[in-house]
Amino acid sequence: MYGAYRSIMETQTRTSGADVAALGLGSVLVGSLPAALLTDHAPERYTVEAVFTRRPERDEVTEILGSETRDRLARAGYPTVEVTVSDRRLEIANTNLEELRDGLAEVLANRLAEITAGVRARQDAAAVKFHDAAESEQARAAAVAALAESIAFHVSASAESSGAEHDQAAGAAKDRERIDSWRTEGGHGR
Repeated sequence: MYGAYRSIMETQTRTSGADVAALGLGSVLVGSLPAALLTDHAPERYTVEAVFTRRPERDEVTEILGSETRDRLARAGYPTVEVTVSDRRLEIANTNLEELRDGLAEVLANRLAEITAGVRARQDAAAVKFHDAAESEQARAAAVAALAESIAFHVSASAESSGAEHDQAAGAAKDRERIDSWRTEGGHGR
């Protein structure tokens, strides 16, 4: 339940104006690159760290690390490239700056935009479903309360007349008991 509530709150925060940008990559962390780049000893492939434009949501991280991202990279001609997420950084392994410049950066940017759109669509649908369920529950609770309030505990006319007849019958029985007790007390039969 908390996860659903959190997603709804994040959706409401985004739609109220905060954090509305799609997840993207801003820049490469130059300090994380191999020191030997552009020398004779430079590695052919290495890990490049790029900074996200904002902190990725949990669902976005799951999608980034999922099989669809690997499949998309392979179909685009980058079968050995692997991505991982480390806080606000995307670590792109088995690549190089030239490969990123020549097309890999665009493939990654498109995938991140697609992931953001898909996650937001699911969150928005969940928020609508949650809102509809809350409204339905509120209407149901109001209907139950109205039904409960419609109940009145009144004695019916037939029960009142039946009660009067019962009272008369009980009174007659008491009269007979008194009469019987007077008979046994003494004066009858002399």
